[in-house]
Amino acid sequence: MNNLRLPLWLIKLTHFEYWTWWMFYIPLLPYWLFQAIRTRSLTFFTNADPCIDYGGFFGESKMDILRQIPVEYLPKTIFIPLGTPLNEILDKLIQADLVYPIICKPNVGERGTQVEKLYSNYDLIKYLENVTEDFIVQEFITYDIELGVLYYRYPDQPSGYVSSVTRKEFLSVVGDGKSTVEQLMQQSTRARFQLTSMRKRIGEMGMNEIIKAGEKRILEPIGNHCRGTKFLDNNFLINKQLHDVFNKIALPIEGFHYGRFDMKVKTIEDLYEGKNIRIMELNGVSSEPGHIYDPKNTLWAAYRDLARHWKIIADISIQQQKRGIKTVPVSTLWGVVREHFKN
Repeated sequence: MNNLRLPLWLIKLTHFEYWTWWMFYIPLLPYWLFQAIRTRSLTFFTNADPCIDYGGFFGESKMDILRQIPVEYLPKTIFIPLGTPLNEILDKLIQADLVYPIICKPNVGERGTQVEKLYSNYDLIKYLENVTEDFIVQEFITYDIELGVLYYRYPDQPSGYVSSVTRKEFLSVVGDGKSTVEQLMQQSTRARFQLTSMRKRIGEMGMNEIIKAGEKRILEPIGNHCRGTKFLDNNFLINKQLHDVFNKIALPIEGFHYGRFDMKVKTIEDLYEGKNIRIMELNGVSSEPGHIYDPKNTLWAAYRDLARHWKIIADISIQQQKRGIKTVPVSTLWGVVREHFKN
Protein backbone atom coordinates (compact mmCIF):
# COMPACT_ATOMS: atom_id res chain seq x y z
CA MET A 1 0.00 0.00 0.00
CA ASN A 2 1.20 3.52 -0.80
CA ASN A 3 2.49 5.14 2.41
CA LEU A 4 1.13 8.50 1.27
CA ARG A 5 -2.37 7.18 1.87
CA LEU A 6 -1.62 5.91 5.36
CA PRO A 7 -2.18 8.05 8.48
CA LEU A 8 1.03 9.30 10.06
CA TRP A 9 0.37 7.48 13.34
CA LEU A 10 0.33 4.15 11.51
CA ILE A 11 3.53 4.91 9.61
CA LYS A 12 5.19 5.93 12.87
CA LEU A 13 4.07 2.72 14.53
CA THR A 14 5.44 0.48 11.76
CA HIS A 15 8.70 2.35 10.99
CA PHE A 16 11.05 2.47 13.97
CA GLU A 17 13.04 5.44 12.67
CA TYR A 18 10.02 7.61 13.58
CA TRP A 19 9.59 6.23 17.10
CA THR A 20 10.07 8.46 20.11
CA TRP A 21 13.42 7.88 21.82
CA TRP A 22 11.90 6.14 24.85
CA MET A 23 9.81 3.81 22.69
CA PHE A 24 12.92 2.80 20.77
CA TYR A 25 15.13 2.28 23.82
CA ILE A 26 12.83 0.46 26.25
CA PRO A 27 13.48 -3.01 24.75
CA LEU A 28 17.21 -2.47 25.27
CA LEU A 29 16.85 -1.70 28.98
CA PRO A 30 17.76 -5.27 30.08
CA TYR A 31 20.95 -5.12 28.03
CA TRP A 32 21.87 -1.77 29.59
CA LEU A 33 21.30 -3.29 33.05
CA PHE A 34 23.54 -6.20 32.08
CA GLN A 35 26.34 -3.79 31.19
CA ALA A 36 25.73 -1.89 34.45
CA ILE A 37 26.16 -5.14 36.40
CA ARG A 38 29.25 -6.05 34.41
CA THR A 39 30.85 -2.66 35.07
CA ARG A 40 29.49 -2.46 38.65
CA SER A 41 28.09 0.98 37.94
CA LEU A 42 24.68 2.27 36.85
CA THR A 43 26.46 5.25 35.34
CA PHE A 44 29.29 3.30 33.68
CA PHE A 45 29.17 5.59 30.64
CA THR A 46 30.18 8.73 32.54
CA ASN A 47 33.91 7.96 32.84
CA ALA A 48 34.53 7.06 29.19
CA ASP A 49 35.31 10.67 28.25
CA PRO A 50 36.63 12.54 31.31
CA CYS A 51 37.40 15.51 29.04
CA ILE A 52 33.63 16.06 28.66
CA ASP A 53 31.24 16.82 31.53
CA TYR A 54 29.48 13.57 32.58
CA GLY A 55 31.10 11.85 29.61
CA GLY A 56 28.78 13.75 27.29
CA PHE A 57 25.69 11.93 28.52
CA PHE A 58 23.83 15.10 29.47
CA GLY A 59 24.37 18.78 30.16
CA GLU A 60 27.77 19.16 28.51
CA SER A 61 28.97 22.48 27.08
CA LYS A 62 29.37 22.39 23.30
CA MET A 63 31.83 25.27 23.43
CA ASP A 64 34.06 23.58 26.01
CA ILE A 65 34.24 20.52 23.77
CA LEU A 66 34.95 22.48 20.60
CA ARG A 67 37.87 24.24 22.28
CA GLN A 68 39.60 20.85 22.62
CA ILE A 69 39.42 19.97 18.92
CA PRO A 70 42.39 20.93 16.71
CA VAL A 71 41.53 24.38 15.36
CA GLU A 72 42.17 23.49 11.72
CA TYR A 73 39.01 21.37 11.74
CA LEU A 74 36.68 23.95 13.24
CA PRO A 75 34.32 26.49 11.68
CA LYS A 76 34.45 30.05 13.01
CA THR A 77 32.63 29.87 16.34
CA ILE A 78 31.84 32.34 19.12
CA PHE A 79 30.16 31.96 22.51
CA ILE A 80 27.27 34.25 23.47
CA PRO A 81 26.15 34.38 27.15
CA LEU A 82 22.41 34.64 27.68
CA GLY A 83 21.33 38.27 27.93
CA THR A 84 24.15 39.71 25.81
CA PRO A 85 22.82 42.90 24.13
CA LEU A 86 22.29 42.82 20.38
CA ASN A 87 24.94 45.46 19.68
CA GLU A 88 27.57 43.42 21.54
CA ILE A 89 26.64 40.31 19.58
CA LEU A 90 26.94 42.20 16.31
CA ASP A 91 30.37 43.46 17.38
CA LYS A 92 31.44 39.89 18.14
CA LEU A 93 30.26 38.77 14.70
CA ILE A 94 32.36 41.47 13.07
CA GLN A 95 35.41 40.65 15.18
CA ALA A 96 35.12 36.96 14.28
CA ASP A 97 34.52 37.76 10.61
CA LEU A 98 31.19 35.94 10.75
CA VAL A 99 28.74 36.88 8.00
CA TYR A 100 25.22 35.71 7.26
CA PRO A 101 23.99 33.06 6.97
CA ILE A 102 25.06 31.82 10.40
CA ILE A 103 24.06 28.91 12.62
CA CYS A 104 22.90 29.57 16.19
CA LYS A 105 22.49 26.76 18.71
CA PRO A 106 22.20 26.42 22.50
CA ASN A 107 25.51 25.77 24.23
CA VAL A 108 23.77 22.95 26.11
CA GLY A 109 21.15 21.21 24.02
CA GLU A 110 20.10 18.03 22.33
CA ARG A 111 18.27 16.72 19.26
CA GLY A 112 18.34 19.98 17.32
CA THR A 113 16.32 22.06 19.79
CA GLN A 114 16.62 25.81 19.03
CA VAL A 115 19.21 25.20 16.32
CA GLU A 116 18.54 27.68 13.54
CA LYS A 117 20.08 29.02 10.35
CA LEU A 118 19.82 32.82 10.39
CA TYR A 119 19.99 35.03 7.32
CA SER A 120 19.84 38.56 8.71
CA ASN A 121 19.89 40.82 11.77
CA TYR A 122 16.09 40.51 11.82
CA ASP A 123 16.38 36.73 12.17
CA LEU A 124 18.92 37.21 14.95
CA ILE A 125 16.55 39.52 16.83
CA LYS A 126 13.76 36.94 16.57
CA TYR A 127 16.14 34.23 17.78
CA LEU A 128 17.12 36.31 20.82
CA GLU A 129 13.44 36.63 21.74
CA ASN A 130 13.13 32.86 22.12
CA VAL A 131 16.54 31.63 23.28
CA THR A 132 16.58 30.66 26.95
CA GLU A 133 20.25 29.89 27.59
CA ASP A 134 23.80 30.64 26.51
CA PHE A 135 24.33 29.87 22.84
CA ILE A 136 27.03 29.64 20.22
CA VAL A 137 27.24 31.10 16.73
CA GLN A 138 28.99 29.28 13.92
CA GLU A 139 29.68 30.09 10.32
CA PHE A 140 27.46 28.21 7.91
CA ILE A 141 29.64 25.72 6.06
CA THR A 142 28.56 25.41 2.43
CA TYR A 143 30.10 21.98 1.81
CA ASP A 144 27.48 19.62 0.39
CA ILE A 145 28.46 16.50 2.35
CA GLU A 146 27.41 16.27 6.00
CA LEU A 147 28.42 13.22 8.00
CA GLY A 148 28.14 11.80 11.48
CA VAL A 149 31.32 9.83 12.19
CA LEU A 150 31.44 7.69 15.33
CA TYR A 151 34.92 6.98 16.71
CA TYR A 152 36.20 5.01 19.69
CA ARG A 153 39.53 4.15 21.27
CA TYR A 154 40.20 1.84 24.19
CA PRO A 155 42.36 3.55 26.87
CA ASP A 156 45.00 0.83 26.69
CA GLN A 157 45.42 1.22 22.93
CA PRO A 158 47.43 3.91 21.10
CA SER A 159 44.89 4.39 18.32
CA GLY A 160 41.21 3.98 17.67
CA TYR A 161 38.65 3.15 15.04
CA VAL A 162 35.73 4.58 13.14
CA SER A 163 32.71 2.34 13.78
CA SER A 164 29.89 4.21 12.05
CA VAL A 165 29.56 6.69 9.19
CA THR A 166 26.19 8.32 8.54
CA ARG A 167 25.53 10.56 5.59
CA LYS A 168 22.78 13.12 6.04
CA GLU A 169 20.27 13.90 3.30
CA PHE A 170 18.47 17.13 4.09
CA LEU A 171 14.70 17.43 3.84
CA SER A 172 13.95 18.87 0.42
CA VAL A 173 11.40 19.01 -2.39
CA VAL A 174 11.75 19.33 -6.17
CA GLY A 175 9.43 21.78 -7.88
CA ASP A 176 7.17 20.97 -10.82
CA GLY A 177 6.17 24.53 -11.68
CA LYS A 178 2.58 24.16 -10.46
CA SER A 179 2.55 22.64 -6.95
CA THR A 180 3.01 24.64 -3.75
CA VAL A 181 5.64 23.75 -1.17
CA GLU A 182 2.91 22.25 1.00
CA GLN A 183 1.57 20.14 -1.86
CA LEU A 184 5.08 18.90 -2.65
CA MET A 185 5.60 18.01 1.01
CA GLN A 186 2.36 16.04 0.99
CA GLN A 187 3.95 13.83 -1.68
CA SER A 188 6.70 12.64 0.68
CA THR A 189 6.14 10.51 3.78
CA ARG A 190 9.16 12.02 5.53
CA ALA A 191 8.10 15.57 4.70
CA ARG A 192 4.56 14.96 5.94
CA PHE A 193 5.93 14.55 9.46
CA GLN A 194 7.40 18.06 9.23
CA LEU A 195 4.36 19.96 7.93
CA THR A 196 3.43 21.54 11.26
CA SER A 197 6.97 22.65 12.13
CA MET A 198 7.54 23.91 8.59
CA ARG A 199 4.40 26.08 8.72
CA LYS A 200 5.74 27.69 11.88
CA ARG A 201 9.16 28.20 10.28
CA ILE A 202 8.25 29.66 6.87
CA GLY A 203 4.61 30.70 7.35
CA GLU A 204 1.64 30.38 5.02
CA MET A 205 3.30 32.50 2.33
CA GLY A 206 6.28 30.16 2.22
CA MET A 207 4.08 27.06 2.25
CA ASN A 208 2.05 28.43 -0.69
CA GLU A 209 5.08 29.27 -2.82
CA ILE A 210 5.23 27.50 -6.17
CA ILE A 211 8.72 26.24 -7.00
CA LYS A 212 9.75 26.22 -10.64
CA ALA A 213 10.07 22.89 -12.40
CA GLY A 214 13.27 21.01 -11.67
CA GLU A 215 14.42 23.28 -8.82
CA LYS A 216 15.49 21.45 -5.67
CA ARG A 217 14.63 23.38 -2.52
CA ILE A 218 16.19 22.39 0.80
CA LEU A 219 13.49 22.96 3.40
CA GLU A 220 15.47 22.09 6.51
CA PRO A 221 19.18 23.01 6.60
CA ILE A 222 19.74 21.50 10.06
CA GLY A 223 20.93 17.89 9.86
CA ASN A 224 18.90 16.36 12.70
CA HIS A 225 16.83 13.23 12.21
CA CYS A 226 13.94 14.64 14.23
CA ARG A 227 13.79 17.58 11.80
CA GLY A 228 13.31 15.46 8.71
CA THR A 229 16.89 14.64 7.72
CA LYS A 230 17.29 11.18 6.24
CA PHE A 231 20.18 9.19 7.73
CA LEU A 232 21.98 6.95 5.27
CA ASP A 233 24.33 4.11 6.14
CA ASN A 234 27.76 4.99 4.69
CA ASN A 235 29.76 2.39 6.59
CA PHE A 236 31.21 1.30 3.26
CA LEU A 237 33.50 4.33 3.60
CA ILE A 238 35.25 2.82 6.63
CA ASN A 239 38.81 1.68 5.94
CA LYS A 240 42.29 2.07 7.39
CA GLN A 241 42.69 5.45 5.73
CA LEU A 242 39.59 6.75 7.50
CA HIS A 243 40.78 5.33 10.84
CA ASP A 244 44.07 7.22 10.36
CA VAL A 245 42.30 10.51 9.59
CA PHE A 246 40.21 10.37 12.75
CA ASN A 247 43.09 9.26 14.90
CA LYS A 248 44.81 12.46 13.79
CA ILE A 249 41.74 14.44 14.79
CA ALA A 250 40.89 12.61 18.03
CA LEU A 251 44.20 11.70 19.64
CA PRO A 252 45.10 15.33 20.54
CA ILE A 253 41.88 15.49 22.60
CA GLU A 254 43.18 14.29 25.95
CA GLY A 255 40.78 11.94 27.72
CA PHE A 256 38.54 11.37 24.69
CA HIS A 257 37.63 7.75 23.92
CA TYR A 258 34.15 7.63 22.43
CA GLY A 259 31.99 10.04 20.48
CA ARG A 260 30.49 11.21 17.23
CA PHE A 261 31.89 13.98 15.08
CA ASP A 262 29.10 15.90 13.31
CA MET A 263 30.90 17.47 10.38
CA LYS A 264 30.92 18.65 6.80
CA VAL A 265 33.48 17.83 4.16
CA LYS A 266 33.92 19.17 0.65
CA THR A 267 34.42 15.80 -1.06
CA ILE A 268 34.93 12.17 -0.06
CA GLU A 269 38.44 12.42 -1.51
CA ASP A 270 39.12 15.29 0.89
CA LEU A 271 37.75 13.18 3.75
CA TYR A 272 40.34 10.48 3.11
CA GLU A 273 43.07 13.10 2.82
CA GLY A 274 41.98 14.76 6.06
CA LYS A 275 41.43 18.19 4.51
CA ASN A 276 38.47 20.54 4.04
CA ILE A 277 36.85 19.00 7.12
CA ARG A 278 34.77 21.20 9.41
CA ILE A 279 33.50 19.75 12.69
CA MET A 280 30.39 21.51 13.96
CA GLU A 281 29.96 19.36 17.08
CA LEU A 282 31.52 16.50 18.99
CA ASN A 283 29.12 14.44 21.10
CA GLY A 284 30.24 12.02 23.79
CA VAL A 285 28.69 8.82 25.15
CA SER A 286 25.14 9.84 24.22
CA SER A 287 26.17 9.48 20.58
CA GLU A 288 24.22 7.00 18.52
CA PRO A 289 25.63 5.20 15.48
CA GLY A 290 23.37 7.17 13.17
CA HIS A 291 23.51 4.61 10.38
CA ILE A 292 21.00 2.48 12.30
CA TYR A 293 18.25 4.91 11.20
CA ASP A 294 18.78 4.25 7.50
CA PRO A 295 15.27 3.44 6.18
CA LYS A 296 16.66 0.24 4.65
CA ASN A 297 17.81 -1.01 8.05
CA THR A 298 15.88 -3.51 10.13
CA LEU A 299 14.95 -3.08 13.78
CA TRP A 300 16.98 -6.17 14.70
CA ALA A 301 20.09 -4.82 12.94
CA ALA A 302 19.61 -1.44 14.65
CA TYR A 303 19.44 -3.03 18.09
CA ARG A 304 22.42 -5.28 17.30
CA ASP A 305 24.61 -2.33 16.29
CA LEU A 306 23.45 -0.17 19.20
CA ALA A 307 24.17 -3.00 21.68
CA ARG A 308 27.63 -3.41 20.17
CA HIS A 309 28.39 0.25 20.82
CA TRP A 310 27.06 0.09 24.38
CA LYS A 311 29.44 -2.81 24.99
CA ILE A 312 32.32 -0.70 23.65
CA ILE A 313 31.43 2.05 26.14
CA ALA A 314 31.21 -0.49 28.96
CA ASP A 315 34.60 -1.97 28.04
CA ILE A 316 36.10 1.51 28.02
CA SER A 317 34.53 2.20 31.41
CA ILE A 318 36.04 -0.94 32.93
CA GLN A 319 39.49 0.07 31.72
CA GLN A 320 38.99 3.59 33.05
CA GLN A 321 37.97 2.29 36.47
CA LYS A 322 41.12 0.18 36.60
CA ARG A 323 43.08 3.38 35.91
CA GLY A 324 41.36 5.09 38.86
CA ILE A 325 38.89 7.18 36.84
CA LYS A 326 35.60 6.84 38.68
CA THR A 327 32.09 7.06 37.28
CA VAL A 328 29.78 9.92 38.27
CA PRO A 329 27.44 9.00 41.18
CA VAL A 330 23.80 8.43 40.24
CA SER A 331 22.69 11.18 42.62
CA THR A 332 24.97 13.73 40.92
CA LEU A 333 23.81 12.82 37.43
CA TRP A 334 20.17 12.86 38.47
CA GLY A 335 20.66 16.30 39.98
CA VAL A 336 22.05 17.61 36.69
CA VAL A 337 19.08 16.23 34.75
CA ARG A 338 16.56 17.69 37.22
CA GLU A 339 18.23 21.09 37.19
CA HIS A 340 18.21 21.16 33.39
CA PHE A 341 14.49 20.45 33.11
CA LYS A 342 13.68 22.78 36.01
CA ASN A 343 15.11 25.64 33.98
